[in-house]
Amino acid sequence: MGTKAMDPRKSNSTPTPFFLLFSLFSLAACHEHHPLDPLTPFEQTQVQTIVKSLYQNVTFHYVGLDEPDKAAVLSWLSSPQTNQIPDRQAFVIARADSQSHEIVVNLATKEVVTDKVYDGYGYPMLTFEEQAAATQLPLTYAPFLASIEKRGLILDQVFCGSFTVGWYGSEASKRVVRLMCYYINGTINFYMRPIEGITFTVDLEEMKIIGYHDRVVVPVPKADGTDYREAVQKSTFDNHLKSITILQPDGPSFTVEGHTVRWANWEFHVAFDMRSGPIISLASIYDHKEDEYRRVMYRGFVSELFVPYMDLTEEWYYRTFLDAGEFGFGQSAVPLQPLRDCPENAMFLDGYFTAQDGTPAKISNVFCLFERYAGDIMWRHTEGALPGDLVTEVRPDVSLVLRMVSTVANYDYVIDWEFKQTGTIKVTAGLTGLLAVRGSIYTHKDQIMQEEYGTLLAENVLGPYHDHFISFHLDLDIDGETNSFVKAKLQRARVTDGRSPRKSYWRVVNETAKRESDAKINLGSGATEILVTNPNKKTKVGNDIGYRLIPRTVASRLLANDDYPQKRAAFTKYNVWVTPYNRSEKWAGGLFVDQSHGDDNLATWSLRDREIEKKDIVLWYTLGFHHVPCSEDFPIMPTLTNGFELKPTNFFDYNPMLKFKPLKQVPTPSNSTSSIHLLPQ
Repeated sequence: MGTKAMDPRKSNSTPTPFFLLFSLFSLAACHEHHPLDPLTPFEQTQVQTIVKSLYQNVTFHYVGLDEPDKAAVLSWLSSPQTNQIPDRQAFVIARADSQSHEIVVNLATKEVVTDKVYDGYGYPMLTFEEQAAATQLPLTYAPFLASIEKRGLILDQVFCGSFTVGWYGSEASKRVVRLMCYYINGTINFYMRPIEGITFTVDLEEMKIIGYHDRVVVPVPKADGTDYREAVQKSTFDNHLKSITILQPDGPSFTVEGHTVRWANWEFHVAFDMRSGPIISLASIYDHKEDEYRRVMYRGFVSELFVPYMDLTEEWYYRTFLDAGEFGFGQSAVPLQPLRDCPENAMFLDGYFTAQDGTPAKISNVFCLFERYAGDIMWRHTEGALPGDLVTEVRPDVSLVLRMVSTVANYDYVIDWEFKQTGTIKVTAGLTGLLAVRGSIYTHKDQIMQEEYGTLLAENVLGPYHDHFISFHLDLDIDGETNSFVKAKLQRARVTDGRSPRKSYWRVVNETAKRESDAKINLGSGATEILVTNPNKKTKVGNDIGYRLIPRTVASRLLANDDYPQKRAAFTKYNVWVTPYNRSEKWAGGLFVDQSHGDDNLATWSLRDREIEKKDIVLWYTLGFHHVPCSEDFPIMPTLTNGFELKPTNFFDYNPMLKFKPLKQVPTPSNSTSSIHLLPQ
């Protein structure tokens, strides 16, 4: 990952000297890496050379850092001058001779450590190149050409996309995708113009169509009103807002050294992974009283996404996607647009993934990093009850945000990791982009006489009901690795002994989970506080130090346990899981997700019911959206957000921001009296 400071006010801004130094430094083979740094392009090329020496015809489906043992990383961190960094290793998933290989390459010795042929259910992540090749096949396929002619469409205005097929009880299957085609004519928003009723099946190994069915002719929706580009919009209402400027005349308050970010009282490591996207590691916060950084989270990242559609028609029932493991949440990331995706005070970071042939592929501006101040209040109080002057103390809430946007086909996912000076880590997932819609015979809701699995959004356009579940892997190390999981239940109690005129109150009943089975929780059914504590560390008054998970809006799965998509995505059965740390247990849906059978996922691992009290534990949280499309989602969807917070709970002895000085307001060099920027006092 490279770092780039950009001045968005200049069309051809040049990198700062820092960027020039860092870019060269990060690409050098001799660079002394942090043990959790992502692979550099140089290292990816090394991997390509070594693996291709083993197999002539090989395709690369995942290449990433083979994460060192946690103990070795922590040992190096405790004394980097005396403890040696573990050898850099790459983990590779490749296809050769119609087999999936799990390969570990030692980059220091340039040797293959292991080469294991995977013989279980499921296939690796799809590559962009094979998806692109598959989508070209219909354009020369005679039965499809006849179907297009029958519909009166122009062939060179047809565009096709590929979809994974899931699993529905069969014992064996080829590595295949299904295709759906769209009509571009008159708009760039082809997703709103599906050519409905046609099903292709493509064998990816032989790259040929092995199944075709033209079932029914449905009108192709109109192009009118579907184009979302600014240049084609016409409006009689002038809703132009006046300019808003964010100024930091002294530059940002954060620094980036290698992949380590330091800001205010936070320090953390950030890396890019082609499957998960951003990986936040070693997040630690400075304790003013103890005069030291205390670790909060060892590793945090998006582990899996589950997007099942509720449409049961032949062309739709199989659309139950696991986006990270099937398509790559990281490799689907897009370059962020200055001033649009990120504010003008943002710094941009580049990322690299591995293409199908093993060459490094760059995503410019894959992350942006910026300080956010939106006028929110961190804490305040006005005291007027005492004699004398009115006392008012206010602290503005300034935070640091790391952002990535992943465009997986029609949907754009906005992922923010936000660090607050209070010690809170806030994670927000935003959904925008384009709905996946089905062509329909209906032009008005009153015509619908049977269940159609969705909402009629426009003439001949039906938006199917669907879900989005995003599972986060949160390896919390609350001031060390020895942690426990506590459910603090708020229970109503009746007053029956006459000790008060009150009839009821609520109290907190703490329950420490001893095994994995004790920690599976569906939220929303009662008042429960979710905490990870360190029972070996106490506050001054004796409370166990900890962090609390605070969900925003809770959505739980509605599919039946025996439904095939639910078996594959069984991690959505509960909102919260807790497992003991295991370096190999990273992906909630399993390592090989495409056409998986649900026998290697978070739910399966947790059946071992391992001990989790006073252990190194991982918290898994799945946030969800039940999406019932509405007219406002057409033709492009306003961002819908959900998220959670990890908030200190008895972690400090007092408000950690009590002794920090407030920011002062300084008038900006402008004619506006209402425009200010903030500087540290």
